[in-house]
Amino acid sequence: MANLDKDAVIAAFTEAYKKANGKAPTIESKSGWYSVDGGKNMRLAQLQEMAESLASNSSEKTEAKKEKSETKAKAKPAKKKARASNKSGFSVKDFWAEKLNAEAPGATLPR
Repeated sequence: MANLDKDAVIAAFTEAYKKANGKAPTIESKSGWYSVDGGKNMRLAQLQEMAESLASNSSEKTEAKKEKSETKAKAKPAKKKARASNKSGFSVKDFWAEKLNAEAPGATLPR
């Protein structure tokens, strides 16, 4: 196991935490154990792993935001088409009435 630089790991964790949560964490250290925002105590290696996961999650979130904005831009015209197609005479209620009548002729329709 490689020796970890305490200051470098804490600085990297703080930066990743700020990007993910928008605020700086409070890190308390006591005899080799670190507590983030009063949470569970962990070793420096766990803190480094947590920093890496926060950094990867924040990059995935930014990619997801970009994809959502692109899909929203594409979805808006589709919604207008869906509203226009409702005027074409198709009705879900009529569809189910026809389907139930085909499966069991003479059956009463649900409310």
